[in-house]
Amino acid sequence: MSLDDTIISEAILTTYKDRFQEILHSDAVIVGGGPSGLVAAGILAKAGAKTTLLDRRLSVGGGMWGGGMMMNQIIIQESVLPVLDEFGIRYKKYDENHYTVSSVECISGLTFRAAQSGANIMNLITMEDSIVRNKRIEGLVINWSTVQMTGLMVDPLMIESKCILDATGHDASVVTKFVERMGNVLSTPSGGLEGEKPMWADHGEQQVVENTREAYPGLFVCGMAANATFGGQRMGPVFGGMLLSGKKAAASMLEKINKTR
Repeated sequence: MSLDDTIISEAILTTYKDRFQEILHSDAVIVGGGPSGLVAAGILAKAGAKTTLLDRRLSVGGGMWGGGMMMNQIIIQESVLPVLDEFGIRYKKYDENHYTVSSVECISGLTFRAAQSGANIMNLITMEDSIVRNKRIEGLVINWSTVQMTGLMVDPLMIESKCILDATGHDASVVTKFVERMGNVLSTPSGGLEGEKPMWADHGEQQVVENTREAYPGLFVCGMAANATFGGQRMGPVFGGMLLSGKKAAASMLEKINKTR
């Protein structure tokens, strides 16, 4: 049978409209599709939470694709291997505590498992602002990322969620915009962003997990956004802490979601 040009368009428009309508109300919205955001999305969706992941880029994966200086290998510690096993990602032992992983396989595996678990992954969408009611963040203002890139004057749309997770990496985009609007109201020492500190892989890996938590009612942070918010070190192409951070964020958000049911 032959393909019909207009039915192709109709099928895409109809099914995408249905998917977009689904994200209007979520249990959890994750902004940023890097490793920590993808892990959180996979775990949340698998646990039955209605999960949406937004990424402003054409492809998800954040900075993991490039490995270390465009060599597509990354380092994972032994303590993180159960997370890789859970997502079906292979690894090779380098020494007693260092394991190498293909960055391409890792991101592909995390993305596939998150999508197969039921997470609604929406690329090319950016967060413009947050929705705050009664001293709690309850949603996001979103737009096409191309609108932001070109500076077009196009009004956004709004989506609601019980929990928001900033997984936008070094920029901590959600938290940055939130502080710009609300002032220093975060649960950090200063109430604002503490700022990311210089490289120290060992400390940064511990801090990224410690800093993964709720920064304001309904607003959680993970990955490098957590270290940027609470003031942790950076760690380069070592991603174990990122995966553990996503797992911890998912557990904290599930606890919050379940209290509202």
